[in-house]
Amino acid sequence: MSTSDTPLALVGYPPAAALALRELGLTALSVAAAAPDEVVQACKVLGFGGALVAPAHQAAWLGAVSPDPEARRAGRVDAVTFGGVTPQGTFAYADALSDALSSSDYAARGAALLVLGQQAGDLSLAAPLTRLGFSQIALAAHSASEAEKVLRDLPVGPRYFPVSRRDGAVQALAERSDLVVLTAGELPARLLQPYHTLLDLTGQARAGGTGATVLDLEHLGAHHLIRQLSHATGQRLLPPEVAGAARALRGGAG
Repeated sequence: MSTSDTPLALVGYPPAAALALRELGLTALSVAAAAPDEVVQACKVLGFGGALVAPAHQAAWLGAVSPDPEARRAGRVDAVTFGGVTPQGTFAYADALSDALSSSDYAARGAALLVLGQQAGDLSLAAPLTRLGFSQIALAAHSASEAEKVLRDLPVGPRYFPVSRRDGAVQALAERSDLVVLTAGELPARLLQPYHTLLDLTGQARAGGTGATVLDLEHLGAHHLIRQLSHATGQRLLPPEVAGAARALRGGAG
């Protein structure tokens, strides 16, 4: 059976997503989202090649597969391959975020980055961005110790500042930052300035009136799907090819 003939399982995605993926030459079928261990075993028996997992089910699927380092750091799985003896899971979103920023006009090299979240897993969403050449990286979580958990997975080179979101140093670090990435929680009041660029992964931040530039995430979905399909099927596609399918997955993911 060729890769395109091998079924791809969709966990928590709507029927429209399956149709959109079939237009890419993939045989995509919706499967149950509950009881991940049982679904994984059924997919292996039925000859599925891989699976894409919607956000609402990614944490539950972590324990049903063998997660790679990205999945372990994030505490969730969004793509699975059944090709080996043990199903292998990854969290493709993090690297897709890096792909999207790299393909934009934003100049990361030498700039300063501030990542705001609540837990270490939130901050890990932005971990691949630290490989793009930022000179200074501040990590703010609900506690400094939570922010420090992320440091062991980050590259040597940049200066790191792990702090609590309640620490007054956050405002000072923000004033020295160029890119602000919000991965969870609320954006602190009066933090954004006109010279900032905001990358909001929550979809809830309000930058109006601050003068800050909001980075367009329009192509993030396409980069994410490319990474997911690469892991689950071995296929490497381009953003224009998957744009329609990415919108279908993003629009109805449960």
